[in-house]
Amino acid sequence: MNASCEHLDQVREVTPSADGCEDCLRIGAQWVHLRLCLVCGHVGCCDSSPNRHATAHWHATQHPIIQSFQPGEDWWWCYPDELFFETPPTSSHS
Repeated sequence: MNASCEHLDQVREVTPSADGCEDCLRIGAQWVHLRLCLVCGHVGCCDSSPNRHATAHWHATQHPIIQSFQPGEDWWWCYPDELFFETPPTSSHS
């Protein structure tokens, strides 16, 4: 991949905010897949879920990078750069 992400410096060691989508849990909604904000630890649901809470979290906070919170998945996504990382970048939080 030739493109580079300009937001990796915002990635932190985070503690997940919930075992499921914290916003769906609050309102009693269902989700399809989960995403973890790598800036603050917010767990939100994916864009295939009815409420799209992970993307809503990005719009509300501008926290740019999420990681899949599905067992066995390790990929990352940067919203503003629209970049997919199949595995975590090596220049991530050390």
